[in-house]
Amino acid sequence: MSRAINVNLEVATVRQLSAKHNASISVVESLISGGTRVVYNNSVDAQEMRAVFTKSIINGTVTRTKWVRNA
Repeated sequence: MSRAINVNLEVATVRQLSAKHNASISVVESLISGGTRVVYNNSVDAQEMRAVFTKSIINGTVTRTKWVRNA
């Protein structure tokens, strides 16, 4: 099971709900196509948050920001 979830929520809301449910975030980013992509540290947290985000989960392809390595 993937630890990543794409949702139609703002980053601040994702952080707030994750903290409320003691779900540890590895990475969070805003999506160009709208919404937020969040990756949890473990699959247990991700599964719990899928239940919390049920109505906000984005299914299908999303547009992400291109990763650029900072030297």
